[in-house]
Amino acid sequence: MKIAFIGAGNVAWHLAQALAAAGHQVVAVCSRQAESSQALAQVLPETKSVASLTELASMAQDVILVAVPDAAIAAVAGQLQVQPGTLVAHTSGSQPLAILESISGARTGVFYPLQTFSKAKAIDLKEVPLLVEGQDEQTVQALVQLAQSISNQVQQVTSQTRKQLHLAAVFACNFTNHLLGISRELLQEASLPWPLLQPLIHETIAKALQHPPFEVQTGPAIRHDDNVLAEHLRMLDAHPGYQELYRQLTQSIQATKR
Repeated sequence: MKIAFIGAGNVAWHLAQALAAAGHQVVAVCSRQAESSQALAQVLPETKSVASLTELASMAQDVILVAVPDAAIAAVAGQLQVQPGTLVAHTSGSQPLAILESISGARTGVFYPLQTFSKAKAIDLKEVPLLVEGQDEQTVQALVQLAQSISNQVQQVTSQTRKQLHLAAVFACNFTNHLLGISRELLQEASLPWPLLQPLIHETIAKALQHPPFEVQTGPAIRHDDNVLAEHLRMLDAHPGYQELYRQLTQSIQATKR
């Protein structure tokens, strides 16, 4: 397939290279930051960095993937004019298929990789779930075929199901990462090395993947060690935001006790 990307961020960076490696031709990349689209085009064979959506649409004969921040998808859809029958899909976990319906003449869909991406970290997309949705069965099958060329885990889901998955993913990924960041900051304040916690982190994640997490919860909150909880809150006096977060998480752990 001949594919074009709108957006050159983390998601586009990984998807474009995986699709090119699978034998598809990534013909064009367009981004608000020209440096970003140029950088992506440089690591792909025969890919052009273009300055306008009009030029991009003229080059994309099969598929356009919209890999931009969620808040920008509607604006892109409002500006995009494509050749009749072009398949346009966004890569968002939270936005509905209907957000693309203003694109005249396009077949519309969703091509959502359920993973966290950073340009500096290699990802094996074969192991990444790719969730697809389309306006009709023909569009779905085209997206499934495209997804299966780079992933072994392809599923068709509705917009509502995908939104629920995205919500769960925010807790599993974004919030977990934020809590790890707090842990690292607290260690730094005490001049303690971050690697001290890493075996604990690895074991916590491994156990949570093997068992229902609520059933293997440990720590002072689940044990109602009130003296320890009070001391931890006192130690966080200099971080009132973290202190409130500690209090809320403690209450949530105790409320979900199995």
